[in-house]
Amino acid sequence: MLNSNDDLGAALFKTWSEQQRSEEIAKLVQGFRNGVPIGVLCKMSETIAGNKKKAKQILKRFLTPEERKAAVASAEGGMLPVIKSFLE
Repeated sequence: MLNSNDDLGAALFKTWSEQQRSEEIAKLVQGFRNGVPIGVLCKMSETIAGNKKKAKQILKRFLTPEERKAAVASAEGGMLPVIKSFLE
């Protein structure tokens, strides 16, 4: 079984520069603005960035405070703590 650090192409992302990772997450943010679920954005950003701390930093750079607040407000059930941990 794959662990969370080995899924979704994580091995490939480890070979990317910080600039490439940032650009890819920027594309995901644009996808979020066009309807990609916030949970997908957060988890894919973590995988691409390499860890949650880096993902949070990058997401805060690309999402406005209003977008982050709205995303947290729209999170439901078990996703709420996950979304909060990325965006607050």
